[in-house]
Amino acid sequence: MTDTVLPIIDLDVFLTQPRHSPAVLNECKKAADALITYGALLLRDSRVSEEDNVEFLDLMEDYFAQPETLLKHDEHPELGYQVGVTLENTEKPKCAVDEPCLRVIERLEPSERPLDITGHSPDPKCRFFWRMSEKPPYETQFPGLNAPNVVPEDQAIKRRWTPTMDKWGTSMKNAVENLAEMAAIGLGLPGETFTDAGQYGPHLLAPTASDLVKYGKKNTILAGFHTDLNFLTIHGRSRYPGLNIWARNTGKRIPVNFPASGRYLLVQAGKQLEHLSGGLIKAGYHEVVVNDATLEAVERRKTQFPSRPLIRISSTFFWHLSSDYDLNPIPALQERAESIRAAASGLDRLGEEETAYPAMKVGQQVQNELKYIALMA
Repeated sequence: MTDTVLPIIDLDVFLTQPRHSPAVLNECKKAADALITYGALLLRDSRVSEEDNVEFLDLMEDYFAQPETLLKHDEHPELGYQVGVTLENTEKPKCAVDEPCLRVIERLEPSERPLDITGHSPDPKCRFFWRMSEKPPYETQFPGLNAPNVVPEDQAIKRRWTPTMDKWGTSMKNAVENLAEMAAIGLGLPGETFTDAGQYGPHLLAPTASDLVKYGKKNTILAGFHTDLNFLTIHGRSRYPGLNIWARNTGKRIPVNFPASGRYLLVQAGKQLEHLSGGLIKAGYHEVVVNDATLEAVERRKTQFPSRPLIRISSTFFWHLSSDYDLNPIPALQERAESIRAAASGLDRLGEEETAYPAMKVGQQVQNELKYIALMA
């Protein structure tokens, strides 16, 4: 394990200074380089409110503390669980069955490997998907990926639900879309390249919940080693540590620690960005586990808030490309990726395998990934 600090990208520079100023262009280059080198970065955004995150985490704890019989009312397996709740022991980590992913684990130094997911049962986490998308002005080929939202039935929760979800989801969406624009500029593309491609994407505010009373034993896997299927994932601060990521350039496990200020967010590359960049940027591997820091946070929470549920909530948002967008590697980025491989640069310590990125609709790519993780038949 390493204490490597991820690059910090200052979104305020991008938002407050002229778009073509040296300071902005330098920050955009830093963002692109961070995604290429690490697959992840920390994003500073002074618009982000810690109070909004606290309100969101409180609501999610109250929701997931309900009996499973009530939660099941919000479950929609017929839609690939792409709206509403996914209950615990449903979603499987892709790397438990994906051969290229298993080879990545084998190549890591033993001390840097994730907790063993071979033979791992589905993750003991729950999830809720709340869509934060703009309805496309055309008939989508993938209506199941663009279904309307589900609102819980409990009246006390229902009153708080939509305003809280939309407020926090908007903060996350604004931040990640601005970062997507910065990354495009830093890669030498028009700033709107990614945001135009994702204008009608089925973006999801996607908190996960892990019951730390039931699953609070050290070295319990809450979310097994995996990458995300979307374009960019952005995380706010959780109340309980346990998220580990792997830097592409070192192959080392990094426990994620947010700076003390609440105005920082973690961004990770997903599979859609990997595909569109022809492998220049690789999707970031990560896991969520119960470790010593998790257990210390549990004890603090018990003392400070003895009446609150002991549920680990991730504050997560998945930003997608539009389902009907043609997912094809951008030639200039693919050429850069091939140059890096040909130079045997040593950038990819997780294993530089030759990967094909065939043309397909984004919706097809999503459906393919959902089958891997047992969310779609």
